[in-house]
Amino acid sequence: MDWLRATAADLGRGIAAGRIDPVALAEAHLDAIAAHPLRDRIYARVTAGRALAEAHAARDRARAGQRRGLLDGVPLSWKDLYDSAGVATEAGTALMAGRVPATDAAVLATATAMGLVCLGKTHMSEIAFSGLGYNPVTATPPCVNDAGAVPGGSSSGAAASLAFGLAAAAIGSDTGGSIRIPAAWNDLVGFKPAHGRLPLDGVVPLCASFDTVGPLARSVEDAGLVFAALDGARAPDTGDGSLAGARLMVLETEAMEGLEPAPAAGFARALGRLDAAGARITSGKLPCVSEALALSAVLYAPEAYAWWRDRVEAAPHKMYAQILDRIRLGRDVSAADHIAGWDRLRALRRTCLAATAGFDAVIWPTSAVLPPQLDRLISDDAYYKAVNLIALRNTRIGNLLGLTSLSLPTGEPSCGILFNAAPGHEVRLLQLGRAAEAALA
Repeated sequence: MDWLRATAADLGRGIAAGRIDPVALAEAHLDAIAAHPLRDRIYARVTAGRALAEAHAARDRARAGQRRGLLDGVPLSWKDLYDSAGVATEAGTALMAGRVPATDAAVLATATAMGLVCLGKTHMSEIAFSGLGYNPVTATPPCVNDAGAVPGGSSSGAAASLAFGLAAAAIGSDTGGSIRIPAAWNDLVGFKPAHGRLPLDGVVPLCASFDTVGPLARSVEDAGLVFAALDGARAPDTGDGSLAGARLMVLETEAMEGLEPAPAAGFARALGRLDAAGARITSGKLPCVSEALALSAVLYAPEAYAWWRDRVEAAPHKMYAQILDRIRLGRDVSAADHIAGWDRLRALRRTCLAATAGFDAVIWPTSAVLPPQLDRLISDDAYYKAVNLIALRNTRIGNLLGLTSLSLPTGEPSCGILFNAAPGHEVRLLQLGRAAEAALA
């Protein structure tokens, strides 16, 4: 087994069978990180001491027959907005340079108690407010499919750590697509539970009403296992189910507009495979989607600006201008418009859930575009703004409508397909995703 490319589940099974020593596994990943030429663009900080201490504890539990779950002893990376005791957590911004929390974020503490090994903190888009992954303030991680392109964001380093074999799984966060876009652009699985399903204590916020904890992984099985570990729960049985009779709605309207040729081809290929596997696929329009997307401007930026305002205005020169401009859009939105926007969004969520109640999932392309070229993003401000919005459009639908969402690779490089279900249906969506993953392989 190639430990650096294996699924987290297979590594856990190897530990359980006595074929893999957790300490040797951690050392292999730490050595790979140290030797990788792009390590400083992927990891903001490597926590080697912590990783080895946790791996030694996992080895002791394995020898005593007291493992805490299948992933006990498996090494993961963490996005640099999860507090880590005694280690800087800076959220990709100079505004937080040198910030060292005293305690772990709740989900990191839970994952550690479940035996997961923390390799370190990965780079990210500044304050998590971009879907592209370009960060001139700290670092811009690489895209596995195109050395000249960005990897997607804001969980950019999380995706790169996994795609380049420097972690067995990665913890990201998703406010408008920040797990699922980098997962799609790097041919990974990205899982966004419903908002509030996992605690945000100790997570540097962007927009707490939408911020969501979740994993990037090499398989749906891994995504389910990591999700359970973050929750301190028994791993869900995602099974080896069938797609026969599964009811899938292809979302028309904005989600299918303006697709570049590769995402369109990847999605069409995926639909063919799902149909051949027995899924019942129909197309449908949801007018609530258009109105929900139109509310984005009065929902995201005002809440983000409210939390970040004092830090931003104390040192605006420290920020990347595109992120500064974007968050300052929140200054001019009135409280009345923000509150009215939320009232309307809650009504739209109810309408959407009622309209899709007869389906197991609603599906559409994860992103309408391929990863853009870094050089053009640097040189063309108008292009940056336009491509960031279109990159985030499809994933943001799930955040706005409060859905749980799973992105799977389609087989077309950097092109994903999104499966979306009602909040509270995380396990069912993972089961459906496991069957879809087999059909798409």
